[in-house]
Amino acid sequence: MNWGKGLITGMAVFMLFILSMCFYMFRVPADEYDHQYYEKGLSFNADIAKERQVMADHAEPTVTVTGTTVRIAFNGPAKGTAKFIRPSSAAQDKTFAIANGEEITNGFLVAKLPKGRWHLLLEWQSGSKSYLYQQQLYL
Repeated sequence: MNWGKGLITGMAVFMLFILSMCFYMFRVPADEYDHQYYEKGLSFNADIAKERQVMADHAEPTVTVTGTTVRIAFNGPAKGTAKFIRPSSAAQDKTFAIANGEEITNGFLVAKLPKGRWHLLLEWQSGSKSYLYQQQLYL
């Protein structure tokens, strides 16, 4: 084989590689990155302050998984949201409301959620203070 055929073969292999990468890129799911990364970056310091407030007030909620129910016990009255975030697919994320009043325990039925790893994000207000707590769960 002379150098001309080798050059053409090398260019053809490189072009096939580039085309295969283009086909692969268009088949990747659209939720591979966070679309609100800029907005979240602007509120990052506020989130850190809420997480520090949990530590300062010793207000860490107790999370227990029992069968098809996730129970969250707070130190006092709380109102906010509990987000179950699936790392593998944003389409499976679920949000539940927290409003416990005098009861300090909230229960969430998670039987319809797929088994596996979840990220629990709790954001609530108690009195005049705001809190943020994160934990990994395995359902």
